[in-house]
Amino acid sequence: MNREEVLQILRTHQQELQNLGVKSLELFGSVARNEARSDSDVDLLAELSESMSLFQFIEAKLYIQDLLKCPVDMGTKDALREHLRQPILEDIVYVF
Repeated sequence: MNREEVLQILRTHQQELQNLGVKSLELFGSVARNEARSDSDVDLLAELSESMSLFQFIEAKLYIQDLLKCPVDMGTKDALREHLRQPILEDIVYVF
């Protein structure tokens, strides 16, 4: 799946994702760089509602996986390890 396909799908479902507690999404990694292979996952950073529970986070991630029909790795900027932060932030593509 290429970057534009991922962006189009996620933006089309922005309202549903926000209803699940996802305030914003950013794409990074191979898909963001348009270097994804057929077996690549989609890497996302999410800003989440303060009241979002772990179960709601998992629900949102599974919803995105169903939309994209591929594995998704989703986390938050706060959870990034320091040595990974800069390379990840350089790849960021704003979704919504």
